[in-house]
Amino acid sequence: MKLVVAIVHNEDASALVDALLERQYRATRLHSSGGFLKQSNATVIVGVEEVQVEEVLGVVRANCTSRSQIVNPMPPITEPGEFYMPYPVEVELGGAVVFVLPVDRFERI
Repeated sequence: MKLVVAIVHNEDASALVDALLERQYRATRLHSSGGFLKQSNATVIVGVEEVQVEEVLGVVRANCTSRSQIVNPMPPITEPGEFYMPYPVEVELGGAVVFVLPVDRFERI
């Protein structure tokens, strides 16, 4: 048994959960937030047999796309009298970060 933990962009989470449910995979969606841009995202967890991991990863790949976005960086702490001119930076958002963890025991109660 494996636990697939996918951290995905909020825009992709609903489509991912729907696609997993269509294939009869039970999924749980948790709201979370990232550290870099402090934007909300979603963590989707799915418990599957080891032979099903690649299919679940395929569903994640098909439904979680990366995209570019222009953001203004946070200004650094400056001394009085110093001037900081932030320039917008293009960053890549979306996609997925996926962890596949072993499960020693599973019970549905």
